Amino acid sequence: MFRFVPAIATGVPCLLLALNINTQPFMKGSNNPSMEIPVQIERLDPAADALLPQHPVWHRVATGFTWVEGPIWIHSGYLMFADIPSNSIRKVDSHGDSIWLQPSGYRGQEPYGGKESGSNGMTLDPAGRLTVAGHAARNVMRFESMDPHGTVTILADSYQGKKLNSPNDLVYGPDGSLYFTDPPYGLRTQNDSDPHKELKINGVYRIPNATKQKPGSQPDRNALQLLVSDLPRPNGIAFSPDGKWLYVSNSEPKFWMRYSVKEDGTLGAGSIFLDASNDKRNGAPDGIKVDAKGNLFAAGPGGVWIISPTGKHLATLLTEKSTANMAWGGADGRTLYTTTTDSVFSIRLNTTGLRP
Repeated sequence: MFRFVPAIATGVPCLLLALNINTQPFMKGSNNPSMEIPVQIERLDPAADALLPQHPVWHRVATGFTWVEGPIWIHSGYLMFADIPSNSIRKVDSHGDSIWLQPSGYRGQEPYGGKESGSNGMTLDPAGRLTVAGHAARNVMRFESMDPHGTVTILADSYQGKKLNSPNDLVYGPDGSLYFTDPPYGLRTQNDSDPHKELKINGVYRIPNATKQKPGSQPDRNALQLLVSDLPRPNGIAFSPDGKWLYVSNSEPKFWMRYSVKEDGTLGAGSIFLDASNDKRNGAPDGIKVDAKGNLFAAGPGGVWIISPTGKHLATLLTEKSTANMAWGGADGRTLYTTTTDSVFSIRLNTTGLRP
């Protein structure tokens, strides 16, 4: 995630849109026009027309937060996301919005002293187990069941004897390894001079055979692989549909990287996939999701960037406030959920997303 700009206080979080059993959004009080917002689109290439409905609409799912992140669609039909400043993971289903876990990141007795005390990005492993970038917890953890008080397995918490910075986002590779980014945004000062920062780098890492780690066991700290060490602020991360490419967003300065994936799961040389460093709009490269055709849907300046598999900027779904991340959901995988500063939105698209 990127540094948040606090929104105007709106009181307690409230649910504006529930999800029914068929995973299609419906609105409480559907005559309230504030719950549906026509999407403003920056169209840059005709190829975007095949991906977008003629008149797309944002549906507001939940609001009243400060900085939301890490959405993930759970197979049984509901959405989860992190509200980082309140140190919680939340659940949205047909019953409304509720706290699933609090605290989700920092668990100390003293006040945290920073803006982002909670957890961050989330994904599922092939067995459907929730895997979380701990952010202020400075680890990567896996929940062995959907009981928040059940067994939690720490998959990584240090590199070469030094604490991780603040794991931010994560994705499983085709071989069951877990890849994650580790910028300093979950530290108290969110910068490289933070007195609690032990690593000099902001890396991209791989946990080999992460899916095979036994529930509740200690991480194999010697096995953690540092794949990328030269990015200033690695953030979002995603694979191409065929698993041959790994995409990593860099928030400061603003650009996306692409790396070839070797047979052993390590990475080849990387190159800038798309440069947005001259775009001064609110927001920065952050979370990334990919559709079945290999198009990237990436949080970026101004909203959600749609990027072709060749690195061409096709369109931007404009958002009034900075968007941090997104997730494919719904029964058919054609609903894109976004975490946009203080609210969660959904939009129906004409393309099917790749879901964990």
